[in-house]
Amino acid sequence: MGNAGNITGWITFFIGLYAIAAGAGEFRQPGYWAKMAQEVRASSALQFLTGLLTLVLGATVYLVNPWNPADLLSILITVIGAGMFIEGALILAAGDWFLNFAGKLIGSGNRLWAGFSIILGLAAVFAAIVRLQM
Repeated sequence: MGNAGNITGWITFFIGLYAIAAGAGEFRQPGYWAKMAQEVRASSALQFLTGLLTLVLGATVYLVNPWNPADLLSILITVIGAGMFIEGALILAAGDWFLNFAGKLIGSGNRLWAGFSIILGLAAVFAAIVRLQM
């Protein structure tokens, strides 16, 4: 269970699990991410909901994670939360443009991105386990 002393570790753990699952999904169904980006680009409602959810999750991570300038992991998680917030705001403000850019970025080399996602996810889970001493 999370508390103020280990919240950074738990956020890192769940971000890692998310990255592993997302990468595995792309490996299982190649083109899954590109198709998802295309479907979101095609729907104003999905753009709005995606932007809103990303903005809220990013703000939550940013506000809940304790800021400690002496802790590199704390800084990284805070920056990730801020980045998620900015990404959500960009999707809300200019979803068609932003999602077109994202679609082109992930459209090429899907397996490379999926592998990168899994490696980062494993690194995050490892960092969380070390932090939480599970």
